[in-house]
Amino acid sequence: MRRQRRRVGSRHLGHPFATLVAPLRYACEKDFAKLAQLRDLRSPLRSAVAAGRAAGIDGRWTEALDRELDHVDSPSAEERKAALVRIVSHLASAGVPLPPELSRLAGSPAGPDAAAGPPPIFDAREQPPLSVADAPREPEPVEEDEPEGEGAAAPGPSRRGRKKAVGLAESKGEAKLLSIAPREGPLATPLRSAGWRMNPRMLSALEKKGVRKVGDVLFLLPRCYEDRRKLRTIAELRPGERGVAVGVVKTAGVVPIRGGRRFFKAVIADQTGSFAATFFHSGPWLAAKFPIGKRLVVSGELRADRGIREMAHPEVEPADDLESSSVHFGRIVPIYPGFERHEQRSFRELAHRICERFSQSLEEPLPEELRERLGLLELPEALRRIHFPPETEDLGLLDRHLSPAHRRLAFDELFFLQLGMSLKRQGIKIEPGIRFDTSPARVDRARKALPFTPTKAQARVIDELCADMAKPEPMNRLLQGDVGSGKTAVAMVACAIAIQDGYQAAVMAPTEILAEQHARSFARYLEPLGYRAGLFTSAGAAKQRRELRAALARGEIHLAVGTHALLEEKVEFQRLGFVVIDEQHRFGVIQRHSLMSKGVRPDVLVMTATPIPRTLAMTLYGDLDQSLIDELPPGRTPVKTQVFFEKQRGRVYEAMRAELEKGHQCYVVYPLVEESEKLDLADATRGAEALRQVFPEHAVGLLHGRMKPEEKDAVMEDFRARRIHVLVCTTVVEVGVDVPNASVMAIEHAERFGLSQLHQLRGRVGRGAATSHCFLLTGYAKSKEASDRLRVMEQTHHGLVIAEKDLEIRGPGEFLGTRQSGIAELAVANLARDADLISLTQREARAVVDADPKLERPENQGLRRALEERWEGRLALARVG
Repeated sequence: MRRQRRRVGSRHLGHPFATLVAPLRYACEKDFAKLAQLRDLRSPLRSAVAAGRAAGIDGRWTEALDRELDHVDSPSAEERKAALVRIVSHLASAGVPLPPELSRLAGSPAGPDAAAGPPPIFDAREQPPLSVADAPREPEPVEEDEPEGEGAAAPGPSRRGRKKAVGLAESKGEAKLLSIAPREGPLATPLRSAGWRMNPRMLSALEKKGVRKVGDVLFLLPRCYEDRRKLRTIAELRPGERGVAVGVVKTAGVVPIRGGRRFFKAVIADQTGSFAATFFHSGPWLAAKFPIGKRLVVSGELRADRGIREMAHPEVEPADDLESSSVHFGRIVPIYPGFERHEQRSFRELAHRICERFSQSLEEPLPEELRERLGLLELPEALRRIHFPPETEDLGLLDRHLSPAHRRLAFDELFFLQLGMSLKRQGIKIEPGIRFDTSPARVDRARKALPFTPTKAQARVIDELCADMAKPEPMNRLLQGDVGSGKTAVAMVACAIAIQDGYQAAVMAPTEILAEQHARSFARYLEPLGYRAGLFTSAGAAKQRRELRAALARGEIHLAVGTHALLEEKVEFQRLGFVVIDEQHRFGVIQRHSLMSKGVRPDVLVMTATPIPRTLAMTLYGDLDQSLIDELPPGRTPVKTQVFFEKQRGRVYEAMRAELEKGHQCYVVYPLVEESEKLDLADATRGAEALRQVFPEHAVGLLHGRMKPEEKDAVMEDFRARRIHVLVCTTVVEVGVDVPNASVMAIEHAERFGLSQLHQLRGRVGRGAATSHCFLLTGYAKSKEASDRLRVMEQTHHGLVIAEKDLEIRGPGEFLGTRQSGIAELAVANLARDADLISLTQREARAVVDADPKLERPENQGLRRALEERWEGRLALARVG
């Protein structure tokens, strides 16, 4: 492989587009694993386009690359990936020799030496004709796959041989498997033992996608559909749209292009017009598909550029038996995710065969009364109609996944998720816990220790917590509240009530800065009551940490505030009774469970300032009681938010100078890109140096996550004490940092942040009585998604409105890091779209559990079996929030 890469590299050095190969290889390596670390791809792309034009490269390719300039640095990872795939395909078409990994991404062989490469991995000619009458041979014993590693954040429905419920990320699309494929019976039959001969290349490709059993094919759902009920004339095909037409092959053959590369081109015509079918590879197998004079049915997306009409990699079928029954034409046809266009036909035939033969083998899990009352299709019928819809089906509903069949499967996903939550909730309610004394005298003593009068919303939530703490079962409650709404004060009161009863409390925060701030706040609050708080982090001298742990174990420390250091085995409590998890989405489910296990069924309060949309809260936290602080303390003023482009930077500095002259302070935040801080640290460092030149009369400080704890403490203390006027930092200040004198939050490269993160950062200012400002600086927010996101920040300060928009843009898989939740992701249901189904399934699931807490009734046996399949190994963990 190394020799081949060097040979390819040396061969393409003279091509004007060759400079793009190295950054593309880096960005696309290992399924785009390093994409987030690569910044400003526009610059090399712009240079390559200019070099191509200067060298006289065909204008089609330079213009095609030029069109990608607006997409290649998009804040949307999916848009960036799609742009890179298109760029690689353009390079292949323009004759740039590519290394093998990029050639595969482009759908072409690995270089000119392989121009006459093998046929597609799914070649229908290698499969026997479909016949429903064919009987499979006796199923062989089910092969057990390798168990998943411990690093899997959200294990799938089975601990053995199962991908995550939504799990098959592909470079060309996402293959989403429903989490309901049974492990026993005919559907568990390995494809290799299914009873008919299959193309070995096809089997190998399917196994790489996690599709190994008959049931896996049945539960791999189409991503969209094509209407092939009516064939068009070629003149009726519209550029930019998919269509199906019948035509005769007029010419066909290999066309040489620059760089020694070739592509295959066939001209298809009827009495109304013609177009070219093009393939970025060639070989005898392609020529055999396009014999001159052959009448073909061709399906794909028509493109028109400077009068040239073409379809790239269309799907082709002989028109000889057009009038006979076909799974590919004359009907609504499924298009599956994760497969190239030329692979669709073979997989579609496989899916049709399995639907016809095996769909009836699937047990209907829902009770008949429930299904009939709600008008739901039977599960086998729903799966058949999703794969091969009847002719009368509404194509628009199918494409939006809103057909009756899709709704049935979405109901199943949400219902079984809610059923598992309801059973966990039921278990929590009957599990013995601590009955705290919440008498008026105890509660009043805790409330009066606060240095202010709680708002009505805070008082309401305190009452809700007290009602839970007075019950004999463990409390498990989620507390939501916008930035600055006073969640910490509510937690203080609850902790004081527990401590007065002779128990210890623990507060876990995601960062040392926030933990230190909490420790100071809780200490000031508890000391007048006669109680002691301790700070547990990885910082400080070993002797001091040992002494703190010993005092905690003896019960001399009543409240422990810390980071992940609280989870260490050496940290022991004498009598832990109350646990607070702050910014809960920053912790994995195992970590939260580890802290809870240090006590005997303690009451648990999980808090978040990141607003959670109602649909997501009902899904992720269906087993938790929920409280909301929907009121800000008096004196808070809305933060004025404005978007500025790079050329307007001077106006931002003028506004900052005006605030500094009033004696206020400013934050300037640089983005943190996933796992790598190096690039952004360099930016923040350079930014701090530049700001020292802009504001020479003011002190500029620098804060980032790689500083030592004592260095961070010193910088934050200087900022609180107003010895630092402008604090340049990374997102280490996102959560919890409270400096009321700060009135400006300037966010560099704001288009790179999610909405909820921008909202969190904006919440660091506006904490005093002065008017505050949030400036969103963007250099290239040209994509519609980025512009929409920043416009939302300008228009609203309501956290839940922002959260709903964030969920709509990013989806639940990224929102709040739900991959750590211990809950399967969703293949059909959409949390931003299916709010009605979420409410319905929660209501129905709770009704089932209330009537039959152990699912012992005969009509619920199917529910019990299905639930065990989908929730195996996860019910115990998900209850910790």
